[in-house]
Amino acid sequence: MTAPKPFIRENTALIAPPLVPEVRLHLATEVVPLWRKTEEELEAEGVPPPYWAFAWAGGQALARYVLDHPETVRGQSVLDFGSGSGLVAIAAAKAGASQVLAADIDAFAAAAIALNADANGVPLDITHQDVIGRGGGWQTILVGDMCYERPLAERLLLWLGECVRASAGVTVLLGDPGRTYFPKSGVEKLATYNVQTTRDLEDREIRETSVYRLA
Repeated sequence: MTAPKPFIRENTALIAPPLVPEVRLHLATEVVPLWRKTEEELEAEGVPPPYWAFAWAGGQALARYVLDHPETVRGQSVLDFGSGSGLVAIAAAKAGASQVLAADIDAFAAAAIALNADANGVPLDITHQDVIGRGGGWQTILVGDMCYERPLAERLLLWLGECVRASAGVTVLLGDPGRTYFPKSGVEKLATYNVQTTRDLEDREIRETSVYRLA
């Protein structure tokens, strides 16, 4: 099994995503080996698909919104679901959240989040357990770009709806660039951004990406 932290350090560069220059992350770029590795090569090294190595459009938009509207999370207990690189969790910590849990089931993502939190000088709690269906006393749940796959999206949105409807209702904010399984109703659009991306990840270089509140 490849050790996550050395692998991340050797295969990424510490850079800022285009929309969130306040945050530096260990990301894949055209000039580092991870960008060119195939899934077969990664599997041979015991490395799951490195979703954590990219600042996805939904996460960038959500992080930008949180930093621009710190009252959204200030003084609150926050969950960043499907944290990936930890971008949104780090933004919440910078915006003054009292406690932030970054959750991602990929152990490499958990290692990347720890490295990125250190690089940005913010405290985060990290778990790679599946938190769907669990309660954590969170006041706000942040979800960036998680509606790309039907089974996950359906399971996640069902749970998030239950969280919002609970007696101590949770605020749920979602960042999404128009993924197939994002809900068509029951959400309130809060802001829209043009997020610079790459054709290696997306079908265009700029993705219009919005932040929503789950009703």
